[in-house]
Amino acid sequence: MTQQPPKSTFTACPHDCPSTCALDVHFYPHGDIRRLNGAKDNAYTQGVICAKVARYPERLYHPDRLLNPLRRAGKKGEGRFEEISWEAALDLIAEKFLAAEAEFGAESVWPYHYAGTMGLVQRDSIHRLRHAKGYSRQFDSFCTNMAWTGYVAGTGKLAGPDPREMAVSDQVVIWGTNPVATQVNVMTHAIAARKKRGARIVVVDVYETETMKQADIGLVLKPGTDAALACAIMHVLFRDGHADRAYLEKYTDCPADLEAHLKTRTPVWAAEITGLHAAQIEELARLIGEVKKTYFRLGYGFTRSRNGAVGMHAAASIAAVTGAWQYEGGGAFHNNGAIYQLNKEMIEAGSLRDPGVRILDQSLIGRILKGDETALLGGPPVKAMLIQNTNPASVAPEQELVKQGFAREDLFTVVHEQFMTETAALADIVLPATQFLEHDDIYKGGGHQYLMLGPKAVEPPEGPRENLFVLNEIAKRVEAKSHPGFDMSAREHIDWMLTNSGYGTLADLEAGKWIDLQPDFETAHYLNGFSHADGKFRFRPDWGRSPSPNKPEGGVVFGSSRTMPELPDQWDSIESADAEHPFRLVTAPARSFLNSTFNETDGSRKKEGRPEVWLRPEEAARYGIEDGAKVRMGNRRGAVTLHARLVATVAPGTVISEGLWPNEAFEDGRGINTLTGADPVAPYGGVAYHDTAVWLRAV
Repeated sequence: MTQQPPKSTFTACPHDCPSTCALDVHFYPHGDIRRLNGAKDNAYTQGVICAKVARYPERLYHPDRLLNPLRRAGKKGEGRFEEISWEAALDLIAEKFLAAEAEFGAESVWPYHYAGTMGLVQRDSIHRLRHAKGYSRQFDSFCTNMAWTGYVAGTGKLAGPDPREMAVSDQVVIWGTNPVATQVNVMTHAIAARKKRGARIVVVDVYETETMKQADIGLVLKPGTDAALACAIMHVLFRDGHADRAYLEKYTDCPADLEAHLKTRTPVWAAEITGLHAAQIEELARLIGEVKKTYFRLGYGFTRSRNGAVGMHAAASIAAVTGAWQYEGGGAFHNNGAIYQLNKEMIEAGSLRDPGVRILDQSLIGRILKGDETALLGGPPVKAMLIQNTNPASVAPEQELVKQGFAREDLFTVVHEQFMTETAALADIVLPATQFLEHDDIYKGGGHQYLMLGPKAVEPPEGPRENLFVLNEIAKRVEAKSHPGFDMSAREHIDWMLTNSGYGTLADLEAGKWIDLQPDFETAHYLNGFSHADGKFRFRPDWGRSPSPNKPEGGVVFGSSRTMPELPDQWDSIESADAEHPFRLVTAPARSFLNSTFNETDGSRKKEGRPEVWLRPEEAARYGIEDGAKVRMGNRRGAVTLHARLVATVAPGTVISEGLWPNEAFEDGRGINTLTGADPVAPYGGVAYHDTAVWLRAV
């Protein structure tokens, strides 16, 4: 008798989103996946997922999916490839990697990856190959550096109040994030608080997002001015008697110094900087002062400026001034990364890591591939690359340099991908990859507190292989140092990590689907003291020496950390507008894309329309730009062509371009990151994706 496929199973979403949703997967009778839903029995997901993941079968069964290994047949970038067997492809990769190593040393090979999957086995096993061979290491700088550094500067640890507490809050302040587009479950809990408790939802951002449209109060401020708003709010809290002085004395480092410092940081002062009205700032400060159970949900978006770490620290400081941390449904939350404490030795082979091997900044890939000696840290040129889980020819800054670097004929590039991305099109070998429903993995939530199993739901097509297979096969061929992790399956990796982290076994996790690791209330709210040595929240962080999960090895400090403000303050380190570049560009996420993922599906592209730049009508008129017109937008890094949309709900002097569109969606094939800079941001690096000065011209 033929065994019938199951009607449903469970897994977890792998994508680069703090929600990391628990998923229910439903099948057709013939075994194909029909739809995905959020798991109703998960207390954070609560049955809700974003529309793009709900449509995942469109991506899984896409006709343009890569199914066979390919070898470049023409010049780089021509897009001509021929099919090749897996054995031949892996043998050629090993031959080229060994040749580069023989001539230039092992550091000339650079395994390059990021967050196309957040699975701990499939994403992070690339480090095992890296360490076992002494290949160049990678400093991760695309996403989290400024946000995590700014938050931890105050708290001492990347963790905070249970995100589910938003549902029992009396006021939720969503600052610098658009969860309707990027982490939908934030809205699930915030709206639950409004329905059940009459809670107020406040949104702070640089334009009227879909999240702001659902808010009770929305403040649209100029990008890079969040610290000024935060300081003015704290000024009012001290001035009007809303500061919790008993809490400040017990739990913070220098409240008197902060109060004195903020005397001149008035709402009128901040209004001039932010573009807000002083009355708006006064009103928000009053509401925050009067509503003790205020939950600050602090996002990544407002930290992607050159002063982003300072902005995050200032915003988080508000909850310390009011003492909101004391209450269920109160405090400031950004990410729960510090709670997991996982032993990843088998996955990453940290015991084989050589601290003397250089660590190349992933954001400087353009300069690195172009031979910039500073970016190469004085070491050999990069002659060979293995790229997994990222698409740098689209997502990396200084895109013109990136594409020029990949066009080098002396660079051997391997891309392991699901679709023919911009980066894959520039490769010498393209290997077809499985999608998350076709392999086993395990995930941790940034926006919640669950460690979640993501078991394989369906068999992949004949050609694609999981990341783990590719890495282990290359390791065999390049004579990598022996390590037991190379002989383990994904399920064995998961079981070993769970057992050696004190979280039971794989069988236990399969039975429970996820593990709730949320610390107890006192720990999560720092009522036993914050995680600095003195137990205090620090209004006066030691920038450049402060703790951070993103702090580079060796204590390397980037940018102008010596000029960072001693106490929360507006720091004018942003790429300011000037006469030649009168606008500041924010490249915001689109609802139907996730970085460059989902921009290959028809459903997502139809919903998003086309690449556009949003600007205020009166500012468009000044430059002769009409609604819907084709425009050029540029700066010293390059220029792109897209269409104008006139909206009144963008901050003055600001332009917005939503979504990481494929480069080919732009008329001249140049994507939006042509315009973004790669200069490392103080104090610990990172990319200021939302901090770009540009000009606009009608075409």
